[in-house]
Amino acid sequence: MERIREAIEKARHERQSAGTQRQGQAGTGGASPVDGTVTDDWISLPQFDVNPKSLRRNRIMTLEANPHATPFDVMRTKLLHEMRSKNWRRVAFTSPGTDCGKSTVVLNLAFSLARQTDLRVMVIELDFRTPSIARMLQLDDGTNFAKVLSGTAQPRDHIKRYKASLAVAASKDTPNSAELLHGTKAAHVIDAIEAQYQPDVMLFDMPPVLVADDTMAFIDQVDATLLIGAAEASTLDEIGRCKQELETRTNLLGVVLNKCRYPETS
Repeated sequence: MERIREAIEKARHERQSAGTQRQGQAGTGGASPVDGTVTDDWISLPQFDVNPKSLRRNRIMTLEANPHATPFDVMRTKLLHEMRSKNWRRVAFTSPGTDCGKSTVVLNLAFSLARQTDLRVMVIELDFRTPSIARMLQLDDGTNFAKVLSGTAQPRDHIKRYKASLAVAASKDTPNSAELLHGTKAAHVIDAIEAQYQPDVMLFDMPPVLVADDTMAFIDQVDATLLIGAAEASTLDEIGRCKQELETRTNLLGVVLNKCRYPETS
């Protein structure tokens, strides 16, 4: 426990020291991804399996290398390069509104990252208003990360591991979602999980920016953010408003335009 407390305090101090840098330049004090070690706590996480056909029905195409996975593999390479160069670990994914496919992007990127066996990747779903990861992965065992943030359950009971490299903390619809993400309690829980399980990359599936203030309440706890827009749904004004808000509080890595329809070619 003393080792975990020391790691939490170190992570918090580094993150606080880096806070002013987020206003004008990149650089937080997170640990560098890829240290090649695996903790006993990580290994002891309960495992889950996936149904490849079900994943494909939910547009999760990166379980194995294939042409459909290539765009996410390219995103993976760019993301890892940026994270390693800036010494980052935590990346949030959000969108202007609902139904932009951000959870789909998160899971595709997570499975793509996890194919690199020297990485430990952890997905944490903090979109308690419209959670979808449990449905997409067919996790029907009562997993609900909201209980961990509320302090009523231990992380090991609501984080599941797929093979050696990927851990997922899925959530359920939670009425008091705003309260869970406001204040210092959520930050302390995330720091403790990072210290205990030592993931190399943490991906946070956040609520939409324009739906509630949940994301902006938590955004200081991550190193960088990707904004997911939906073609023919997210307007330029919505994307612009989100960019403006996010850039004042975090390192915005860019905007991913999802749900694009390409014209057929003869």
